Amino acid sequence: MKYPHLFEPITIGNTFFRNRLFASPTGPQNMTYEGFPTPDICTLYELKAMGGCASVCVGEGIVDSKFGQSNYFHTHLDDPMGKPHFSALARSIYRHGAVAVMELQHPGASAKMSRDREGVAYSSVDMMTRYGYEAKEMPPEIIERTIKAFGSAALMLKQSGFGMVLVHGGHGWLISQFLSPEVNKRKDEWGGSFENRMRLPLAIVAEIKKQCGRDFPVEFRMSGTECTETGYDIQEGIKIAKALDGKVDIIHVSTGSHEDDESFYITHPTMFLEEGCNVKYAAAIKKHVSTPVATVGALVEPAMMEEIIASGQADIVEGAREYICDPFFPRKAREGRDEDIRKCMRCLSCFSTLINHGFFSCAINPVTSNETEILYDNEKPVPKKVLVAGGGMGGMQAAITAAERGHQVILCEKSDRLGGVLLCEEKVPFKSRLKDHIAYQERELARTGVDVRLNTEVTPEYASSIGADVIIAAIGAVQSVPPIPGIGGENVMSAEEAYMNIDKVGNKVVILGGGLVGSELALYLDMNGKDVTVLEMLPELNFGENFLHGRGLFYELRRRKVAIELSTKALKIEKDGVAGEKDGEQRLFRADTVIYATGMKPLRQEAAALGECAGEFHQIGDCLVPNNIQAATSAGFQAARDIGRYFR
Repeated sequence: MKYPHLFEPITIGNTFFRNRLFASPTGPQNMTYEGFPTPDICTLYELKAMGGCASVCVGEGIVDSKFGQSNYFHTHLDDPMGKPHFSALARSIYRHGAVAVMELQHPGASAKMSRDREGVAYSSVDMMTRYGYEAKEMPPEIIERTIKAFGSAALMLKQSGFGMVLVHGGHGWLISQFLSPEVNKRKDEWGGSFENRMRLPLAIVAEIKKQCGRDFPVEFRMSGTECTETGYDIQEGIKIAKALDGKVDIIHVSTGSHEDDESFYITHPTMFLEEGCNVKYAAAIKKHVSTPVATVGALVEPAMMEEIIASGQADIVEGAREYICDPFFPRKAREGRDEDIRKCMRCLSCFSTLINHGFFSCAINPVTSNETEILYDNEKPVPKKVLVAGGGMGGMQAAITAAERGHQVILCEKSDRLGGVLLCEEKVPFKSRLKDHIAYQERELARTGVDVRLNTEVTPEYASSIGADVIIAAIGAVQSVPPIPGIGGENVMSAEEAYMNIDKVGNKVVILGGGLVGSELALYLDMNGKDVTVLEMLPELNFGENFLHGRGLFYELRRRKVAIELSTKALKIEKDGVAGEKDGEQRLFRADTVIYATGMKPLRQEAAALGECAGEFHQIGDCLVPNNIQAATSAGFQAARDIGRYFR
């Protein structure tokens, strides 16, 4: 076996786990009105179990819906009417050989919904929250209520078929608020000293063991360090872990706090951080405890995971976004099929979509949140001859999906390479996974037998000569040139040109446009030693739907001190820079090179011209509406799935 340590079983309590790859908690939102899992949620987690994870954890199980609810979309564990729903969820996981796990949590001061409904939110002490209201010190009787609630929730889950619970003791939620030496300065037995601050988490664990039995495993998630100026460091994290040692069954070492915006992007590492950036915290803690230790965060390479286990840095490797991106990661790694693994780009599209729309989505895996349709799809579409025009993200996915469904597929790309406009970013360090994905898609095209024709532009004449039953137009867009005097000057280039020819970019740069393209380009140029200023007409940078990635990018730009001029209009491009207007005043922003990143112009008419060349026609991706990778991938996937489907 290629990764013997990674696939060595481990027994926790009396529970057998088939390998060391655990799916860490992710919280769904598309549940019933009562806060119970739906069939779609069941299949979301079922695929992770089918894919080979040893443990599949469902996130955000609220133990006290009266005082512990932070938003509308939490899973309620204190309503007995939910038991059949949770039993169905557990069964969808354990019937495939994985252990079903539920995260137990209480947001404490962040219980916004409870505060609005009950008039109070509780924390370890009286404190002003980031949401603008004051949380009250949790009185002893509510503390006892909370402890009992954790135990009762665990028992209900055990009776429903869950094989373990995960107590969320990190990321700034209630237990963290009690653990924090900076926050919890209570004068009673529940705060102040280290022993008193540990009293709540230990009491919760003891209550779960009391109600569920000592062999029922409890995983405890903690922040090894909170990574904030006022939060605790790894030395305090080691003390916490030592106090938990022998009392919990797994010490799950995460980091950071959801309650601090910048720390959030360490808890959920952005593409700007190195692989496995948080492993060091688990490794530091493992030196001091005998309880199995789990690590999590920015882990997508099976070889790195193997080394973590083999070298003793951790006993278990957990992943969240990677198993959203590819739930079959474990099976592929076990079979030594590394090149078939779809690797997470850490773009945070999944998390942004969850917050925006209530369900997970993935920029490069269109099956995510379509699991039910795919898992139970017994359709046999009528075979068609399909021509796909354009080899970008949408076109490649359309061709692959159509071929998988039994159609004869030809994919034409006018250039000599697949990948579309995103090829210009292949040398960008924080976009390395994008290059990997393009290579992955090329292998999928070969595997599915798609006839790929490079250096072939699809004109109406060419399309007619193919004799296709279906045409999918995915020919993309071109960069929009802003109508600014001087835009045609020798010192001006497009963002795409700048990416492709960084050696031609001067040392002092002004970028017109503070969207995702301009901001990412600014970071890339800064990493290459350029002095960059971004001019944006709006009062804030505009990152579109994937706002979490945008925020992470903004913090990285701020950390590197890249100049950003908001509410600034470019009036004219001159030889020595850009004449702009801000706050009613005109000034010159000096530059050797001016780069415009002001959006894309869809090739709608060119695409529509292919519409009469086949009986069935689909226009997708940027040639319809310029958008992101996720939108293009999803559009290609769905258009291909619609081919040959008839319901009479």
